[in-house]
Amino acid sequence: MNKNYQLSLLLLTYLLISADGEMHEEELASLDKLAEKENIPPDVLSEFKSNTIMMREKDVYDKGIDLLLKCSIEEKIRLFVMLYKLSEADGRIHAKEVRLLLYSTRLAGVDFDHVVEKAKLFPSIFS
Repeated sequence: MNKNYQLSLLLLTYLLISADGEMHEEELASLDKLAEKENIPPDVLSEFKSNTIMMREKDVYDKGIDLLLKCSIEEKIRLFVMLYKLSEADGRIHAKEVRLLLYSTRLAGVDFDHVVEKAKLFPSIFS
């Protein structure tokens, strides 16, 4: 996977886990777990962490979408499947999470229903 995919995944995951207005330790730990599962190099994870701390939510979103638009369709679908699986991990989906997923898939030119179908084929990525 390319660096655009990796950073976009981290940025949009960060937004998703903070969508309910709270960021818990286990949610922050999920970023490290995600980086491990996706073989994201430590320098990319470090770059993400150091750059994201001072960014406004809108800037994080804009940067994530900008990077996502440079990804292949397969990478986009994979990213949205991961975000979808993460959104359902705690058993409740916040309205802001739904808006993030729907709006982002539309901007990326990815069919949300296709993402949902693909997500059904995979177990939770964080279990």
